Amino acid sequence: MEGSSKVIHAIYTDDDVLMAAVKKVRAERYHIEEIYTPFPVHGLDKVMGLAPTRLAITSFLYGLVGLVVSIVMINYMMIEDWPQNIGGKPSFSYLENMPAFVPIMFELTVFFAAHLMVITFYLRSRLWPFKEAENPDIRTTDDHFLIEISAGTNVDEQFDILRNTGAVEVTLIDKAH
Repeated sequence: MEGSSKVIHAIYTDDDVLMAAVKKVRAERYHIEEIYTPFPVHGLDKVMGLAPTRLAITSFLYGLVGLVVSIVMINYMMIEDWPQNIGGKPSFSYLENMPAFVPIMFELTVFFAAHLMVITFYLRSRLWPFKEAENPDIRTTDDHFLIEISAGTNVDEQFDILRNTGAVEVTLIDKAH
């Protein structure tokens, strides 16, 4: 059938059983399309063989942008545009007053890193307002775990392997692209 492919959904009720099942499925060289879980499972990304995320690098760069923006903003507002004598501190240069500006620089660094990371995460995950949910089984939002693997030529063998790993339910799904 053109425009569709077959996948196998295996449902699990325990995250430890899921981890063992993922190890077994990968050892059998089956391709795992996706895993749906109701909460983050620690170590699942390593067991799946996923590459480490580069989001930490982008967070650091976003923090640097926030630091630069804060320095430019403080220098313009407090030194060049409207210098004020606050608490007897002279406002002749940025460097003389920099210790007083450290909290502002810290807060803007964190602000930029946090907000831009949220935007980056949503864009990278292709999440946006009013997006239709892609979850294939509503139970995975509560207390079940689902492994979705590509159906090979020997589906019965795949079913047996998944059942032997502790799957409580295994089904063949015709998934449209």
